[in-house]
Amino acid sequence: MKAQWPTVAIVGVGMIGGSIGKALLGRRLADRVIGVSRSAASSAAAKRAGAVSETTLDLAAAAAADLVVVAAGVAAIPGLLDALDALVKPGTLITDAGSTKTSIVANWERRRRSRRGRFVGSHPIAGSHRRGAAAADAGLFTGRVAVVTPVPATPPRDAEDAASLWAALGSTVFMMPPREHDRILAATSHAPHLLAAAIVAATPPATHRFTAGGWRDTTRIAAGDPELWADILLDNAAPVASAMKRFAIAAEKMLSAIEAGDRGRLVTLLRRAKDARDAVGS
Repeated sequence: MKAQWPTVAIVGVGMIGGSIGKALLGRRLADRVIGVSRSAASSAAAKRAGAVSETTLDLAAAAAADLVVVAAGVAAIPGLLDALDALVKPGTLITDAGSTKTSIVANWERRRRSRRGRFVGSHPIAGSHRRGAAAADAGLFTGRVAVVTPVPATPPRDAEDAASLWAALGSTVFMMPPREHDRILAATSHAPHLLAAAIVAATPPATHRFTAGGWRDTTRIAAGDPELWADILLDNAAPVASAMKRFAIAAEKMLSAIEAGDRGRLVTLLRRAKDARDAVGS
């Protein structure tokens, strides 16, 4: 069977980039997966994990690719896209896996007319608090959602080509503008991370030995990389702030019911939350 993308370059072969590479190779969607890393140690980890077929520290290796996926932190993505655009063959499809989209896409669009590559923003909504290629999972995207974020200037074919990557990896693909993506993810991912971190910060260390499933499930994501998450939260600051204010209003209603001893009101609020959570599924 002919590979859909003969040569793929993945810039940043950590947990997400490594999972993309393992899925491409496992599904025989690519003949070569070149992992571009920042260090020899991360290159070696990607090779050991079977996430890539070859590794390099040289971004210029992307010149050989038919598809380039940037799976770096959101703060690094705009600069990497500019550098890659000077290296790739004209017409090469480029996408990313960043958790924010508005600023990344806007940076690309400012120079769209002079671009060599065909960039369309993406975000696979899958992941883990674990880091590095050792945590890569070929099935990470199966049955999950991926968002592709074209803008009015994006040729429909480019958006469809980016969507085809995530569909080939097993995801259900949605298309929406970058700002809509960031508004939604602020509520479903970014603000929840802040809440998880706040719960940990507010829990007295002396009580940690008494934590069980509820506390640990609720705070699992607080174990994510602080540097990476600071960049995400600051890049999506206004939507995150709006989401946090909504959370504060909901919490205040529950607190008011507790302070008033209003069991009926408290049960109503908790039941609404339970019903909404049950509707999401596992």
